[in-house]
Amino acid sequence: MTSATPDEERTPDAGTFQVDLRGLVDLLSHHLYSSPRVYVRELLQNAVDAVTAHQALDPLAEIRIRLRAADGTVSIEDSGIGLTTDEVHTLLATIGRSSKRGGEHGIESARREFLGQFGIGLLACFVVARRIRVVTRSARTPWAAPVEWLASDDGSYTVRTLPDEARPEPGTTVCLEARPGVGEWTEPSRVEELARDFGSLLPYDITFAGPDAVERTVTDRPAAWDRPHPTPASRRVALAGHCARVFGFTPLDTIDLDLPVAGVRGVAYVLPEATSPAHKAGHRTYLKGMLLTDHASNLLPEWAFFVRAVVDTDTLRPTASRENLYDDETLAAVREALGARIRQWLAELAAGDPRRLSAFLGVHHLGVKSLARHDTELFELMLPWLPFETSDGDVGLEEFAAAHDEIHFTRTVEEFRQIAPIAAAHGLGVVNAGYTYDAELLALLPTVRPGVKVTELDAGAVTDRLDPVPTAAELALAPFLATARTRLDPHGCDVALRAFQPVGVPALYLDDRQARQERDRATAQENADSLWSDILGSLRGAAPRARLVLNHNNPLIRRIAGLPDAELTGTAVESLYGQALLMSQRPLRPADSTLLNRAFLGLLEWATHPTAPASAEENQS
Repeated sequence: MTSATPDEERTPDAGTFQVDLRGLVDLLSHHLYSSPRVYVRELLQNAVDAVTAHQALDPLAEIRIRLRAADGTVSIEDSGIGLTTDEVHTLLATIGRSSKRGGEHGIESARREFLGQFGIGLLACFVVARRIRVVTRSARTPWAAPVEWLASDDGSYTVRTLPDEARPEPGTTVCLEARPGVGEWTEPSRVEELARDFGSLLPYDITFAGPDAVERTVTDRPAAWDRPHPTPASRRVALAGHCARVFGFTPLDTIDLDLPVAGVRGVAYVLPEATSPAHKAGHRTYLKGMLLTDHASNLLPEWAFFVRAVVDTDTLRPTASRENLYDDETLAAVREALGARIRQWLAELAAGDPRRLSAFLGVHHLGVKSLARHDTELFELMLPWLPFETSDGDVGLEEFAAAHDEIHFTRTVEEFRQIAPIAAAHGLGVVNAGYTYDAELLALLPTVRPGVKVTELDAGAVTDRLDPVPTAAELALAPFLATARTRLDPHGCDVALRAFQPVGVPALYLDDRQARQERDRATAQENADSLWSDILGSLRGAAPRARLVLNHNNPLIRRIAGLPDAELTGTAVESLYGQALLMSQRPLRPADSTLLNRAFLGLLEWATHPTAPASAEENQS
């Protein structure tokens, strides 16, 4: 191999990219755009931008946009800025080039008013058209003849000059001839429907005419949230009707979203039924009056899943397909501002309309709890209203904290259900934190109510609150308690005797997080190989053990304590342990299942042979 000398080096051949228009149309229709329906939006967008540019050039220029559909053709005619012959070659025949890029075309001053941002333009119309004809006359050179641009979906086009009478005034007419198989998208009724959907809030009057040639107005301004009404009540009724048409439900309430600094106007509708926080809300978003999407999931904060919004913006950026919002710093700032507006609405309800706030929280307390986790000011504001399940019933934390200096909570619903009747009878304040967000909010409570102590419920706290048994009675029952402790010691459970309400509960199984962790460690050690068993054994600490609290007020407990047979007493205690464990809905270990089986068979044996109860060894065998 030899290297080339400078004299031998050659200049690379120059060339241009070749574009397969059919392949590009397929790419647009199947990957960039969600549906062929967007071609109507592109037609409206180009017409509106052309008129906007003409207004910038001549504020007194006539405004006219007419959309028509009949016999497989769709056309739109505008009184916009129009194009010269050179511009037709430069702009219509070059993919990605846009007349809205400013500079030599003299319309940069109106840039912020344009809907289009990406220069795809008429190319998108090939998703439904086999041929596109454009007849245009420039307002910048009105003395020049009109120009025709005729393009086919195979990538070929022609440009020619027309007589003056073909287009006497400045503006543009675009006519699409439908491709085979897309007739549903060019049906007059469908075209009118799409025009109303996309263009109802556009700033210029737009008309549509079908085969009957009768022109009907497409635009419907002002927007529902900007229309005047004689009373606030009549406005709420009108907005409720708008919500029903757009989203299909009657809102529980409405929230005005008026952020002039952010360039956003609209309204949020509160859902009448609870919805999951994981559900992605779809918000209807307009860009300068043109519908961008019905599914803008990034417009509002995630915690605002209880509302559906309709907004019009002139500051946010669209994605390349113009079917969603580009997630950038501007959108993040607008999202935060809209979230602040919803928080403000909640504060206004709390201060001036408790009835409406109560109705709202009855449905959407989960959403407010989600927000309150990150907003202590709102959390404090909502304290009297947010419902929590407690041992005193469904009350707000404000009221519950006033009644209990120390608040205990359980991490599971099952644990709360077991302990709640007993806690209520003995003045122990317990909150069910087994629901979403409740444990996090309870952890925040001392920050807004410094005098309140919040701790997780443990066996010692409950046992200490229950009434002790008189010393003489407990001494008399010492043999019974010794038998009970001996039987349950292998299961990591202590036994205590107390008197508590309700009388119908014979025994209560109590543990705490440390006890559960020790229980899980012991189970893992039993099932591990020798190496892991030694490691887990070394991790054994002095964690408190679970506790079976026997109710001395319960007649069954007193009868079991008086049984003369120690073996039968032990079997009965195991039955009480198993029943209390099932009531607590704790997961059963293999040893617990064996115990339940043994106790059940032992009691059956005793019931059928009361004079000769079977031994534990016999039952186990």
